[in-house]
Amino acid sequence: MKPATVVIVGAGPAGVRAAETLVAAGVRPVLIDEAARAGGQIYRQPPEGAGFVRTKSELYGFEAGKADALHGAMVRIAGKIDYRPRTLVWAVGRNTLDTLRDGQQESVPFTHLLIASGATDRILPFSGWTRPGVYSLGAAQIALKSQGCAIGARVVFAGTGPLLYLVAYQYAKAGARVEAVLDTNAFNRQAAATPKLLKSPSTFGKGLYYVSWLIAHGVRIERGVTLLAAEGERAVSGVRFGRGGKEHSIACDAIGFGYGLRAETQLADLAGCAFRFDALNRAWLPERDIAGRTSVPNIYLAGDGAGIAGADAAELAGRRAALALLEDTGHRVPAGAAALEKKLADIAQFRAGLEQAFALPADCTAAWPDDMTVCRCEEVDAGTLRRCIRNGEAREINRLKALTRVGMGRCQGRMCGAAAAELLSAETGRPVSDVGRLRGQAPVKPVPISLAFTAGDDAPLASPDDSDE
Repeated sequence: MKPATVVIVGAGPAGVRAAETLVAAGVRPVLIDEAARAGGQIYRQPPEGAGFVRTKSELYGFEAGKADALHGAMVRIAGKIDYRPRTLVWAVGRNTLDTLRDGQQESVPFTHLLIASGATDRILPFSGWTRPGVYSLGAAQIALKSQGCAIGARVVFAGTGPLLYLVAYQYAKAGARVEAVLDTNAFNRQAAATPKLLKSPSTFGKGLYYVSWLIAHGVRIERGVTLLAAEGERAVSGVRFGRGGKEHSIACDAIGFGYGLRAETQLADLAGCAFRFDALNRAWLPERDIAGRTSVPNIYLAGDGAGIAGADAAELAGRRAALALLEDTGHRVPAGAAALEKKLADIAQFRAGLEQAFALPADCTAAWPDDMTVCRCEEVDAGTLRRCIRNGEAREINRLKALTRVGMGRCQGRMCGAAAAELLSAETGRPVSDVGRLRGQAPVKPVPISLAFTAGDDAPLASPDDSDE
């Protein structure tokens, strides 16, 4: 039998633990990652020669031990894997990945593919969100971890989700001036989720600590707000929000905002994996079993790219998917699969509590003015989308995309896709699950146009289904 060629995409918690498990069984996988150093977003390392020094305790807080363990695992297996950092996977063909590294295109064959692509910010726009000085929460965190700098001198963090309080804490702890934290969810909603959140008491306790620390250090926290606008002429000078039937304003020169995370599913889509709507994540996710197997033979998923569950779950899921891969390739599988599945089930209950505590704002689109940009890449505003929908021209998201170009730009719908779906849902009076999902397209991220003519024959340059409806 021809030996398996195993490729892992993503060197975050899921990818590193999957690689570690495979190496222990005598398999030498290819590990591909966009970043220069392993760790993913949660355990992101500063670049070599960054020009600043921050300890792991300063970078990762309570998670310093976990970060150090993951980084250490990567160091131990580095000589036993084919590690390819600074490498973008931009297309998936039949048993082939198309990649770009340092400007050079390379096709990477595989017999078995484990996708650990992680997540990015879930964005809902507001007036002025394209103004200089407005960042996603993830971008604000990257600036702090990778560049050792804050996004502004006076920062407001807004939106909802655990990352909101974590990033605010990290900034304030690092010495940045945090003017306020604006949470779109009310305190009573978050308190009602406590029984589910106590399924992971240590994580819940850390969240309480972040909030308490911020309050103790004079950071203003407002809950149950509606984010209205980033104020300013050429750049951000303040943020305006509604609460208790009144409008309020806070002066600042930078805003970090986001509404939790969304799974990066484009590679799974291009690989042909079946999708289903997940009510908990309020998103379309690739189907997988408890072991990480997808609907496509020999393709596996692990970590937040398959559904948001956090770094601890990602490590567990990476190990579990690797065990499934070993079983499918005829290797002796070490014990422990059942224990991993039990831990993942416990985390899933905690995750349900997080979604209850930090839900998307209800009827969020009602406050969006027609002249507000929804898709910044293609400069499509809410009014354009509304007119297209109200004229009866679009009742499905890909039809709306075809007629307005929403989601056709550099971000491939990463930033605007959720907003466009929510607006379509509100305007048609249908659940967001009924308006469809944006289909993945290659290249999943911007690449030189010359690569479109040099990619392998198996690399899809469009979705298998190009119909509008």
